[in-house]
Amino acid sequence: MSYQKRTALALASALAGTVVLMAAPAAHATVVDVDYKCKTPIGDKSAVSPIDIKSVKSGGGYRLTMSFQKGVSSSPVELGKGAMNPSAVIKVGGADAGQVQVSGPPNSAAIPANTPIKISDLSGTYTPKKSGKVDFTAGVLTIKALGTTTTCTPANNPGPSLQLDVTAAGNARSTPDGGGQLPKTGPLDSAVALGTLGGTVLLTGAAGVLWLTRRGQGAVGR
Repeated sequence: MSYQKRTALALASALAGTVVLMAAPAAHATVVDVDYKCKTPIGDKSAVSPIDIKSVKSGGGYRLTMSFQKGVSSSPVELGKGAMNPSAVIKVGGADAGQVQVSGPPNSAAIPANTPIKISDLSGTYTPKKSGKVDFTAGVLTIKALGTTTTCTPANNPGPSLQLDVTAAGNARSTPDGGGQLPKTGPLDSAVALGTLGGTVLLTGAAGVLWLTRRGQGAVGR
């Protein structure tokens, strides 16, 4: 194999490795057990529920969805359809700080007395104010039903259920080549990023081969 071909292959391999690193997923999610201590109209209650927080890119921000895998409280009387309204706070940490208010629809079916109350998925929108890695952690849960309010507070200092690598509007971070990096999350965005960067590598590799070939031809001619 000629020196020019070996050099071109080495260049393409190095750039391909760069694509794998740069196209790494920008989101990390995990299910976290949250130990809720609830203040209810009939006294204190407690329950542990695994909490999952997911994100979907939406305009200049992210649509967050908080899911409860177990009930966290109960009612001494039956709650009729639509009688219970849940909401919660997602705490924002890391590069950014604050909180996101999330809410969900009322219960779609009656909840029997003295049975765990299944909380519907709660959603809200987060818009980055600062760029970097941002953590999202379950905060206070509020349940309103039949004119009463139950407040459930995490007591075990749970870890983040989601981490995103975000870029605030008008504050794009610089990459080594001086370009801006757009926020992304989820497999679709990662696939798009991989395809775009892959195209760049192919073009760059082709240009490198062409340059090396022409240089080799010039050298032969001299």
